[in-house]
Amino acid sequence: MTSDALLKVHGLKKQFPIRAGLFGFGGLTIDAVSDVSFEVMKGETLAIVGESGCGKSTVGRCVLKLIEPTAGKIYLDGERIDGLRQRQLRPRRKKIQVVFQDPFSSLNPRMRIRDALAEPLENFRQTASRRETDARVDELLRMVGLPPDCADRWAHEFSGGQRQRIGIARALATNPQLVICDEAVSALDVSVKAQIVNLLRKLQQETGIAFLFISHDLAIVENIAHRIAVMYLGKIVETARTKDIISRPHHPYTRALLAAVPIPDPTRRRTNGVIQGEIPSATNPPTGCRFHTRCPFAFDRCRKEEPQLGDRGGDRFVACHLPELPEMPASTPAVLSA
Repeated sequence: MTSDALLKVHGLKKQFPIRAGLFGFGGLTIDAVSDVSFEVMKGETLAIVGESGCGKSTVGRCVLKLIEPTAGKIYLDGERIDGLRQRQLRPRRKKIQVVFQDPFSSLNPRMRIRDALAEPLENFRQTASRRETDARVDELLRMVGLPPDCADRWAHEFSGGQRQRIGIARALATNPQLVICDEAVSALDVSVKAQIVNLLRKLQQETGIAFLFISHDLAIVENIAHRIAVMYLGKIVETARTKDIISRPHHPYTRALLAAVPIPDPTRRRTNGVIQGEIPSATNPPTGCRFHTRCPFAFDRCRKEEPQLGDRGGDRFVACHLPELPEMPASTPAVLSA
């Protein structure tokens, strides 16, 4: 792993018990995240993408320590944080913040916006007086494109896009080094999504903040991420620079995700792939490659041996036994059955 990475995650695992056995022992578990490793550099945006249920949001919650990982190591700015107790972790939380998916439930309806933004400032002693706090609240609102006079209004008086801007302002209040955006634009209209993505890019240019951007929407990810990590059934199957993933995917699942993205430009070449069948159960994942039950290129080795993330050069890592994907007819549709 790179020594100067802001966030390092190595061998992360998270299991959830779903049914206890006799006397509470030996029950079934779900491997939501299985041996996931990645890095986020300072000032970079890494996107984690995949279908619903692949474990990408669980990764974000483990990094935030909202849930405890089953195994693995998490380093933030060179310091290991996965084993810290809540009291030890508290002063370090100002370095890493989150923007949640639903802008309607992430704000307290009983708090005015000024109080919602002042809360992290006061909790982490970012300001020395109420006057300084009010000035910082006004500054945060300006940073996200809202007028300061809206600070004394209630959350229900704002649209979804405006609420998400307030959520971003709250995340920026402690001057964090890393912000985790957990499906931060998925609940918004298309035009509002573009506005929020442009805002995040602008804030990154101005502050040098890093983002871990969790999403299922590759069309959005293409416009914000420097690198992409593709997850399937709890594992990362491919990582690469965004332009390399988009132009030439090396994993069959990545190809199918790209083929499922609507393309408004009829002259742009579509990358095609076929996925048939349903996503296997996380309580009993397939042996070998977890994707082999839906992969059109699977062969005997895929069913027996699990592929590891291998270096393909150019900052690309792929978990696939095929050295290169075969070409498919341009007319072949992509089918994602969930």
